[in-house]
Amino acid sequence: MLPESVKGKSSKSAKKGNASGSSKLPPVCYEIITLRSKKKKMEADIFPSKKPESTNTVQQYQQQNLNNNNTIQNCNWQGLYSTIRERNSVMFNNELMADVHFVVGQPGRTQRLPGHRYVLAVGSSVFHAMFYGELAENDDEIHIPDVEPAAFLAMLKYIYCDEIDLSADTVLATLYAAKKYIVPHLARACVNFLETSLSAKNACVLLSQSCLFEEPELTQRCWEVIDAQAELALCSEGFCDIDTQTLESILQRETLNAKEIVVFEAALSWAEAECQRQDLTLSTDNRRKVLGKAMYLIRIPTMALDDFANGAAQSGVLTLNETNDIFLWYTAAKKPEMQFVSMPRKGLTPQRCHRFQSCAYRSNQWRYRGRCDSIQFAVDKRVFIAGFGLYGSSCGSAEYTAKIELKRQGVLLGQQLSKYFSDGSSNTFPVCFEYPVQIEPDTFYTASVVLDGNELSYFGQEGMTEVQCGKVTFQFQCSSDSTNGTGVQGGQIPELIFYA
Repeated sequence: MLPESVKGKSSKSAKKGNASGSSKLPPVCYEIITLRSKKKKMEADIFPSKKPESTNTVQQYQQQNLNNNNTIQNCNWQGLYSTIRERNSVMFNNELMADVHFVVGQPGRTQRLPGHRYVLAVGSSVFHAMFYGELAENDDEIHIPDVEPAAFLAMLKYIYCDEIDLSADTVLATLYAAKKYIVPHLARACVNFLETSLSAKNACVLLSQSCLFEEPELTQRCWEVIDAQAELALCSEGFCDIDTQTLESILQRETLNAKEIVVFEAALSWAEAECQRQDLTLSTDNRRKVLGKAMYLIRIPTMALDDFANGAAQSGVLTLNETNDIFLWYTAAKKPEMQFVSMPRKGLTPQRCHRFQSCAYRSNQWRYRGRCDSIQFAVDKRVFIAGFGLYGSSCGSAEYTAKIELKRQGVLLGQQLSKYFSDGSSNTFPVCFEYPVQIEPDTFYTASVVLDGNELSYFGQEGMTEVQCGKVTFQFQCSSDSTNGTGVQGGQIPELIFYA
C-alpha cells in the first residue's frame, strides 16, 4: 500500500528525521497520492499477477536476516564468499556490525531495521549526506514514517546485494523510496516494471502517479493506453481512485477514443466515489459539487441526441437551463451560448498495415465455406489492434458475415462477429473489435477470420514478411490455424488496423 501519511505536496523539503535539513541537499521527499477507497486496494489488484501470492515481503527479509546470522557463526565467514558483493549481501538486514537502525512505517505498523552507514552512503547520496555531510546526523535510530517497510527493505536489498526484487504490491512504494533517497537505477527498474504492467485497468491510476513522480516516459505510455482504450480505461475501478487534477486532464483530452456518453457516465462514477471519500451524502447536488469545473470539460453537446435524452438529460446533475440549452443546441438554427465544449474530440486516427503488394481474383478462387484464414504477426513496440481490413466479392456486390479473433499463445484476447457489405471492388473493408486490443512487442499474435459468403473473393499476392508502418515494424509468419490457404505470401487478412 502507498503510505497514507504522504498526502501533502512535500517535494520541496525533506521530512523530519531524514537526510537532515541541509540546504545543500537536493529535495528528497516526493509527493505520492494514496489510492483512496473505503477498502484500501493493494497494488496487486491494480497489477494482476498470474503467480500465487507469496509470503509477506517483510517476513521474507526477516528470514534472510536469520539466515545471515546463522551464516556468520563461522569465525571466518568472509572466506566463504569470493566477491565483495557476496560479502556485502551477508550484511543485508543483519545486526552484525550495524551502526544505525531505522524505524520504518506508520505508527503502530513500524519495523526496526538494521543498517551500516558506510554501505548505505556508498549506495545513496542522501544517505551519504545524512551520515557524512556537514550536517550529519549522529542518531543511532532514525524514524521514517512515510516509507513502507517492505519498500525500504527492497531498496536496501538493491544497495547491499545489487539485486532488484520488485513485486506488484510493492513497486509503487519502492519507487517512492528510490526517488526519496535518490537511487536512480532502482527507480528506473520500478518504472520499467510499471510500463510492462500497463493496461486499461491501471493506466489512469499510474497516470496520476507518473505525474507526481515526474516520470515523463511513463506518463506518455499511460496516455497511449488511455487514448487507444479510452472506454475500457474510463470504466475501470482505478478511474474512480484518481485525484481531481488527473480527472480534469483526462476529461479535457482531445484524443480520447470514446463516446461522450461513456465519458459522462465515468465522470458520474468518479463523483460518487469522491462523495464517499469526502463523507458527503450521495446526491445529485453533491455529485455536481465535487465535479466542479470538471463538469464543463465533458462535451455533452457532442453526444448523440438519443444518448443525451436518455442519459445525461435525466441524470439530475444538469440544471434545467443547461438541459434546455443543450436541447436547443441540437434543434435550433440559432445555437445558444454554453459553457460546455461543443466541438467533438478528434480521437485517434487509425493506421493500416497492408501486408500484400497486390491483389487478384481468378475463377474458382477464393472461396470460404466457413473455413479459417489466419496469420501470425509481431511488432517491435506496443500497439492497439482495432480490427482487420478484409477483401470482398470479386463478382459484384455481396454481403459477408465475418467472425474475427485475436489470440496470444492460444488465449483469446478479442473477438467480434459482424457483417459488412462489399461493393465488388478490390478495396478492403474494415471489421473492428468492440474495443482495441493491446499488443505487446516481440511476441507473436494470431489474427484469424472466418468468412461466410457465397461469392468468390479477391485475395492478396506478393506478401511481405516485414512491413514498416510509421515507427512500428510488423513481422508476419504462417499460422497453423489457417485452414483455407492464407499464409505470408498470399491469401486473406490483407490489413491490420491499429493505433500507435
